[in-house]
Amino acid sequence: MPTILVVEDEPEIVELLRSYLERDGHRVLTAADGEAAIREVEAATPDLVVLDLMLPRLDGWEVSRRIRALMPVPIIMLTARDREEDKIRGLELGADDYVTKPFSPREVVARVRAVLRRNRHEGRDALVRGDLIVDFRGQEARRDDAPCRLTHTEWRLLEVLASHPGQVFTRLQLIDQIYGYSFEGFERTVDAHIKNLRQKIEPNPREPRYVLTVYGAGYKFAPTTNG
Repeated sequence: MPTILVVEDEPEIVELLRSYLERDGHRVLTAADGEAAIREVEAATPDLVVLDLMLPRLDGWEVSRRIRALMPVPIIMLTARDREEDKIRGLELGADDYVTKPFSPREVVARVRAVLRRNRHEGRDALVRGDLIVDFRGQEARRDDAPCRLTHTEWRLLEVLASHPGQVFTRLQLIDQIYGYSFEGFERTVDAHIKNLRQKIEPNPREPRYVLTVYGAGYKFAPTTNG
């Protein structure tokens, strides 16, 4: 049963989301302010956070930053703001999806399902390639037994690619898998994240063994051994 943390200071919205999420088979925790949200994340390690941006004590932006510093838990931002700049800022902070108020609770449930589905890794606990270990359960990568210290976006890229060795993903497919959004002009930022990821996991980033470029198509994870 996935655990969902709902961070929202309006009791009516909290109870509405709790009702629909529990009916869909989720365990629901709640927090009414930013500081309480951080405590719940540390104590309960939820599978996903539904995070309102307009919160007392700590706003949603700061809560998102602190959650990202703790663990790569998926975040769906919930807010009355619908400007594109706010959505882009949320994605840059590591949000996995974005819902604007007023919303349908069924839509939120559907987005929770979609984000949880994108974060699955097809039953594998870990993948080993040469000196690289991709630990899906622990949500980390290690090379020569040393942690690679990936950002949330770098980890999500690696997780998606390594979950399907040999499968080619276009940039747009990777954006959809990681963020659930496709913005004009945003596609090429995948290349920058891939470059940073290679700096951390590849023995020689100029000659990658693990995250491979398929020219004219996209990227894939090495399908067999190092080669």
